[in-house]
Amino acid sequence: MCYTRETPNCRHLPGKEITDMKRLLLGNEAIARGAWEAGVKVVSSYPGTPSTEVTEFCAIYPEMKCEWAPNEKTAVEVSFGASMGGVRSLSCMKHVGVNVAADPIFTAAYTGVTGGLVVLCADDPAMFSSQNEQDSRMYARAAHMPMLEPATSQECKDYMKVAYDLSEKYDTPVFMRLTTRLAHSRTPVELGERTEKDTVPYAKDFMKYVMMPGMAKKRHIVVENREKKLAKDAAELPVNTVEINDKKLGIICGGVVYQYVKEAMPEASVLKLGLTYPLSEELIRSFAAQVEDLVVIEELEPVLENDIKAMGIKVHGKELTGLQGELSAARVAQIFGKDAPDYTEKQLPARPPVLCPGCPHRATFFTFKQLGLNVLGDIGCYTLCALPPMECMDAALCMGASIGMAHGLEKAQGREFSKKTVAVLGDSTFIHSGITGLIDAVYDKSAMTVVILDNRITGMTGHQQNPATGFDIYGNPAPQLNLEALCESIGAHVRIHDPQDLKGFKQVMKEELEYDGVSVVIARRPCALLDKRKKTPCFIENCRNCGACMKLSCPALERDEKGVHVNDTLCVGCGLCAKVCPFGSIKGGEQE
Repeated sequence: MCYTRETPNCRHLPGKEITDMKRLLLGNEAIARGAWEAGVKVVSSYPGTPSTEVTEFCAIYPEMKCEWAPNEKTAVEVSFGASMGGVRSLSCMKHVGVNVAADPIFTAAYTGVTGGLVVLCADDPAMFSSQNEQDSRMYARAAHMPMLEPATSQECKDYMKVAYDLSEKYDTPVFMRLTTRLAHSRTPVELGERTEKDTVPYAKDFMKYVMMPGMAKKRHIVVENREKKLAKDAAELPVNTVEINDKKLGIICGGVVYQYVKEAMPEASVLKLGLTYPLSEELIRSFAAQVEDLVVIEELEPVLENDIKAMGIKVHGKELTGLQGELSAARVAQIFGKDAPDYTEKQLPARPPVLCPGCPHRATFFTFKQLGLNVLGDIGCYTLCALPPMECMDAALCMGASIGMAHGLEKAQGREFSKKTVAVLGDSTFIHSGITGLIDAVYDKSAMTVVILDNRITGMTGHQQNPATGFDIYGNPAPQLNLEALCESIGAHVRIHDPQDLKGFKQVMKEELEYDGVSVVIARRPCALLDKRKKTPCFIENCRNCGACMKLSCPALERDEKGVHVNDTLCVGCGLCAKVCPFGSIKGGEQE
């Protein structure tokens, strides 16, 4: 129950009535709490696992104005504007979202801030829900921005206050970096009060905020001097700690990796870096001088290792851990020739990802496969249709890339090829970064077909609102983007059809693939998890065991030597299987 705002994801009571208490909080939840306690007033983000819950939890607190922006670039620009307006602001995203937001981030590092500005980025080692293992620490160095990395939920909360103090003291935006393990783990957190910050009056200052070359050259000098001062002051920051134990081995680490090191190697001396950029050379040299053998344990790229080697300090690192995947207490123990803790690395049964029963994307991609199409995919639940038995997606690059890829293929292969090719992306993904691709295709006289999977929500990250849903982050009514009007205004030919109507949708696709120009088919049907209509589960009589329905890859359909059976605990009664059964053996479900 929510005691403040009516938000669908509200799970905890915020505010002063729960201060002076300890609670088990997710890392993401603790970040939100830390933002609230630090006096943040504006939060603008785009959902992306593993960062999504931060903004959802922020929306619980009435003192913070929160929004889902169309993409990460817009989110950072909104937060930057709020900072210019004299208040503390926050923008949250996953690691690949930082790529989208990099344009304003790099220049914001030059301009500096008025109110504190923090960019929360959540990396995904082992790629639990991502297309690459990008290491966001590289961005801190490239943008010349400080980066904090907490190791526990308590530090997630506490470091947010440190981040805003650093931002305002050193006139810089600040990165806060999490990884999936910390973002989605719970540890105890001692709660505190909110510190209200007065809004700084707006003052024009074009030499600071207008980055024409003449101003930018001067601000670059400011950035260099700021970075040097930060590196010098880092030795005294409480987020960097030294633990001297057995001096034979010294380990340098940061973030959640510190937890692995302490579990696996409690006897080792440890330099725990809460500020992983810029590094304090003084602190590192002092620690290195106290131990016989120095090792850096870090996930992904050798960021700390390379910086320490550049100081002329002998250190081991990636030759022990490798560059790929997520570390653990067991892996760290193995590196040093020790047995893994008893409770680690238990093997669980494999659980391949699959579309939900009743998902409208299943019908759409089933039609694509029937038509033998080349499918240029995108980022969303529907990316799973690349897997067997559907196997109906040729490429998935990044958010919004499906349209650009299809346009490029049309230029390379010609019109006849494009008659058997579609670009497919979700409604939220289209708004995020597909619109410009559609403009390009129309402007450059392409002949191609785009399918927008309009399931009326941002589904993959857990049902966040977007401009096409008609609701804001709080569930309140908001102006609803008209996708068909938008596409028509760009110059595309638009058709709307329910993909669950297999016969009708197939005919629409055939016609639009022949259209001589840019065609947009909006496959409109709500996400199955939002469709609350009561439907009769399907059942099977006299199954011939032909396997036609199994090609749908619906988890509610189970097959053995006697035939196919419907698991009525999973079936939502969409009736798609009944439509593909050539013998009419499947009954029930939604009827046409």
